Order: sequence, then structure tokens, then C-alpha cells
Amino acid sequence: MTHRVDSPPAPAQMRGLRVALIVSRYHASVTDRLRDAARAALREAGAVDDAVTVVAVPGTFELPLAARHAAESGRFDAIVCLGCVIRGETPHFEFIASAVAHGITAASAETGIPIAFGVLTTNTFDEAVGRAGEGPANKGWEAALAAVELAQVCRSLTREEPPEAAR
Repeated sequence: MTHRVDSPPAPAQMRGLRVALIVSRYHASVTDRLRDAARAALREAGAVDDAVTVVAVPGTFELPLAARHAAESGRFDAIVCLGCVIRGETPHFEFIASAVAHGITAASAETGIPIAFGVLTTNTFDEAVGRAGEGPANKGWEAALAAVELAQVCRSLTREEPPEAAR
């Protein structure tokens, strides 16, 4: 029997999920805003304080390793990586942005734990601040809800019964 799983998703709800926010300290004036918005989104989705763990790392480059360790710990159902890389005068931006994206993707694929990419890659500091504004347009907010939704999808795909949306 074939089940459809392509209906619009229900609003992200925590439903007992445990989430780690892995946050770069580099460009803290931006990443702190991403972290705060992610926490607010998770609270709105029903998270209690002890269901969310915040882990600070030195920079964006360190996000994938910390995310992998968090995923392998078995303590979390979803992980949100939050960071900021701003283009400069050298190719450093491209190397860091690419390495982080590939590292986060690999960590998620290899552990089976949803890891959301809440890393800003902008041309200017002003662009970064604009993407870390108040409310649901904040990219930290978006990444947190994406992680929760994907955790729900993964849970539904591993159950023997079809997801409710597919019935």
C-alpha cells in the first residue's frame, strides 16, 4: 500500500522533542539574535526550557563537529546550527561557507538526526543584521522550526503506521 506524505505540514510542534542549538560566538551581535529567535520559535512551538540546550562554539567553522557530537550523543531529536559568515576581501568566505555547509549536511546524513542550517552567508554586516531581525523572518527562527518539522517527519517515517497527514 502506498501512502502520500506530500500534504502541507502541520505547524511545527515540539511534542517531546529535544533540540540543541549550536551557536557560533563569532559575530555574536548577529548570532545572539539568531539564537534568541530560535529559542522564541521553539517556545512558541511548545518547548519547555529543559528541552532546549544551547552550546556555544568559537566560530562557524566549528559548527559541524559540535553538531555531529550532539547528534551522536543520543540526547537530541534535532539540532540547529547558527552562525554568520560575512564576505571579505579574500576567498576565505567561500572556503568557510562551503566547508560548513558540507560538514553540516554530512553530519545529518551520517547520524540520521535532522540538523538545520541556520548559517547566514552575507555580503555585508548590514545584510546579516537584516536577516537576524525580530520575529518569524529571523533566519534562526526559520531554522529552528525547520529542524522541528524535519524531526517530526523522520519520526513519522520510522513508525509502522502511516503519518496522520497521509491517511
